[in-house]
Amino acid sequence: MSGTIALAAGTACLLSVTAAVPLRRLALRWDLTDHPGGHKTHSRPTPYLGGVAITVGTVVPTVITLGLADLQIIAILLAAATVSLLGLIDDITPLPAATRLIVETAVAIGVVFSGVQATVTGTWLDSVLTVAWIIVMTNSFNLLDNMDGALGTVTTVTAGLLAATALLQGHTSLAVLLCALACACLGFLPHNWAPARMFMGDSGSLFLGFTVACSATVLVMGRPPDAMIAGLFLPTFMATVDTCVVFLSRLLANRPPLRGGTDHVSHRLRRMGLGTRAVAATLGAITAFTGALCLTTVSGLLSPLVAMVAAGAIAVTLVSLLRDTNTRPSAHLPQIPQKTHERRR
Repeated sequence: MSGTIALAAGTACLLSVTAAVPLRRLALRWDLTDHPGGHKTHSRPTPYLGGVAITVGTVVPTVITLGLADLQIIAILLAAATVSLLGLIDDITPLPAATRLIVETAVAIGVVFSGVQATVTGTWLDSVLTVAWIIVMTNSFNLLDNMDGALGTVTTVTAGLLAATALLQGHTSLAVLLCALACACLGFLPHNWAPARMFMGDSGSLFLGFTVACSATVLVMGRPPDAMIAGLFLPTFMATVDTCVVFLSRLLANRPPLRGGTDHVSHRLRRMGLGTRAVAATLGAITAFTGALCLTTVSGLLSPLVAMVAAGAIAVTLVSLLRDTNTRPSAHLPQIPQKTHERRR
């Protein structure tokens, strides 16, 4: 099985890195680009459609490797591809938030009906909670796509460690999917590493968030409550903390929580003096640590409670360091690249 996983991973990386080239040219030809202006730092239109390369790089090797036998994996892939298409439409023509939410809810319900469900209460509420979890994480990953290389790095690390967790638990089919996802992101990173020549857009960020959320849910099914909470929170630590920081800071400042701004964790790290590449690497390192904590709980080397306390300490430390960071652009500090779709969030 290791050879099969390696083949799927290698194919995913190759597909992603090569498909991005013609997609970039197509995006430039059709003007599917993020134009410079305002406080953005890129000097020329930067094309979207990177998310299409990631989606193709993940879905195609997974289906070729596994076929159509595993209904849960197929349900996740179909739903994630639908969300990716939704994001692509939103990249081209901005959609109302209600439309996005309706589609995300519908496909999340479809995945839950396939059997992907976190058993928290043992009642019908579990279905509702699982759908809500998937939707929140999908959009949290979307919010995390606010700086060159940030989301690609975080997801590469997250999916890789989740794949290792899946192998430990005997979920080989899910491990194939997650390895393909990690390597598809890895293949796209050269195009998205600062200074980015291509953005993944909402089609990529929504696809990544949805796939990771569903995969993490599969891995916690049937586990005790403490292990379930750790298994959901630790792999998505960076997206969760970023979303909480953004929403709390905006509410405390009496600003609409859904209106975009330069108050994300990545922006705050940038204003502390880190370069764009260093920010992406820092987010990846934190993700690697919390993902490793999750892996140790599955292997029995660490209790879920201890792992959660450690992750909580990291969250408190991070928030404390970033709390007083100025979130308004300053003439004395490097300006932060801000994508068009970020301003709608």
